[in-house]
Amino acid sequence: MTNRREFIRNLLIGGTAAFMTAELVSCEAVAELRRGLWPCFPKDEAWAQVPEILKRIKPPVFPQRDFHVIRFGAVGDGKTDCTDAFRRAIAACSKAGGGRVVVPSGKFLTGAIHLRSNVNLHVTSDATIRFSRDPTKYLPLVFSRWEGMELMNYSPFIYAFGQRNIAITGNGTLDGQANPEAWWPWNGSSRYGGKAGAPNQRKARTALVEMIERHVPVSERVFGEGHYLRPQFIQPYGCQNVLIEGVTIENSPMWEIHPVLCRNVTVRRVTISSHGPNNDGCDPESCTDVLIKDCNFNTGDDCIAIKSGRNADGRRLHSPSQNIVIQGCRMKDGHGGVTIGSEISGGVRNVFAENCQMDSPNLDHALRVKNNAMRGGLLEDLYFRNIEVGQVAHAAITIDFNYEEGEKGKFIPVVRNFVVNDLKSGKSKHALDVQGFKHAPILNLQLENCTFDNVAGPSIVKNVRDLILRNVRINGRPVEALEVMN
Repeated sequence: MTNRREFIRNLLIGGTAAFMTAELVSCEAVAELRRGLWPCFPKDEAWAQVPEILKRIKPPVFPQRDFHVIRFGAVGDGKTDCTDAFRRAIAACSKAGGGRVVVPSGKFLTGAIHLRSNVNLHVTSDATIRFSRDPTKYLPLVFSRWEGMELMNYSPFIYAFGQRNIAITGNGTLDGQANPEAWWPWNGSSRYGGKAGAPNQRKARTALVEMIERHVPVSERVFGEGHYLRPQFIQPYGCQNVLIEGVTIENSPMWEIHPVLCRNVTVRRVTISSHGPNNDGCDPESCTDVLIKDCNFNTGDDCIAIKSGRNADGRRLHSPSQNIVIQGCRMKDGHGGVTIGSEISGGVRNVFAENCQMDSPNLDHALRVKNNAMRGGLLEDLYFRNIEVGQVAHAAITIDFNYEEGEKGKFIPVVRNFVVNDLKSGKSKHALDVQGFKHAPILNLQLENCTFDNVAGPSIVKNVRDLILRNVRINGRPVEALEVMN
């Protein structure tokens, strides 16, 4: 991995060329739609890729050296500012060649924690790291990505830039201390504590969206103080060999686990409980080779949301998320269980989700795709099997091209090879709500051995090409075909 300065320089160079390439890709996608060509792996052959992907996903191993934060001045009383103690412990661990920075029993108040290569932040079972509600504790600004757009912003609570072999482990708790009095009101919604006339993120968010459409260099997208763009909880950026394991994450300002442009990422046995605005659980963005396994999600937004950049920024970087394996996860509240999008302009391919359980009246969708003609992007080879759905509020399977801006854009969304095997749903408003565009239908949607019970209304199927149903039952009745509206 290059150093920080070289990494930023490489990211900022070549925006125009990448954007032109993305437009050509969109044109090629349209041509391919017209030709009607879209290869799809047979089921067994598709899933045969998973062992090969998992062979490449290897959690980092650390030297057997411990650096206890209390030896560097940390006090576990929940009141003393331990920011410098964490910084000194991490620096000493890194200088020694790596190991564990150990957080013992107690409550440790801190600002931003920046991990370095070969450092494992180990939070013991009786330990809680509480993150300060003071925004100045997340300065100076860092290179970040916010809702799929690159910028300089407040540091995420736990951040790493261009590092190798990093981890957050242990059975302790990470408490963001966000609530309707802190961080969440910046969203601007009265539901989360926003008040009329109070400062919020809306003006800055609009400005950032306009900047990326005008291709303003990232070095000029400077936000932070006075702009109210909430920091993410955990964001490794441009890192290799990342492990997040065992911890419980609570009360996040917004997205919780957000690896960006990373390779070889393992998120395992993590519990997330946070119901604030945009409180996604785990959002791998423009990442390659990711395993999310045996995690519990109870969130205010999507439980898992796979992303690859928003609009012009996603096209500029043109870095898809790929080779994502999701196994044995449990989802309760949220907008979607396993979601792809909506910041998906860089594309996604090779997603495999299996043996997951999703169940809550406050979970809107089980399997969900969000896209539109402003995002675009090629989304392909998405495979799901052995999915147990107790109940969801809307639909067990949702593919929505009408999300937010809908057709108001010139970038063609492509979803092809969406294959579901052995899904059982106990209750929903619809079995399917899948809606493409007339000029860009959803391609090759396959369901096999799927059962949908206690379905209140008919499926919504618009602009789908090659909908294949094998041994599908809705409310106990075999379904061999569904009417496709155009």
